[in-house]
Amino acid sequence: MATDYDAPRKTDDDTESIQALQERTPDKLSGVVDVDDASADGFELGGADLSDLDLDVVVLPPQDDEFTCVNCFLVKHQSQFDHDTKLGPMCTECSA
Repeated sequence: MATDYDAPRKTDDDTESIQALQERTPDKLSGVVDVDDASADGFELGGADLSDLDLDVVVLPPQDDEFTCVNCFLVKHQSQFDHDTKLGPMCTECSA
């Protein structure tokens, strides 16, 4: 049997009023307000100047079961290897 996907999908059950829908859903603006009394001293803002901080990052050398894709330049596991190009290995996501 053929299905007309362009036909309207309204049924008699879909004619529920907006007021009935609002009564069924809880009002998110009313009720108990959760107030966190923590001070703002422990929080970093997104635009804060962090130029005076030294970050210690451990960089591991390439592992035997990894390769760097020549298209997206991400280090991938050998299970994501698709094929070799003349420039180097390419992952399955980039070759699709």
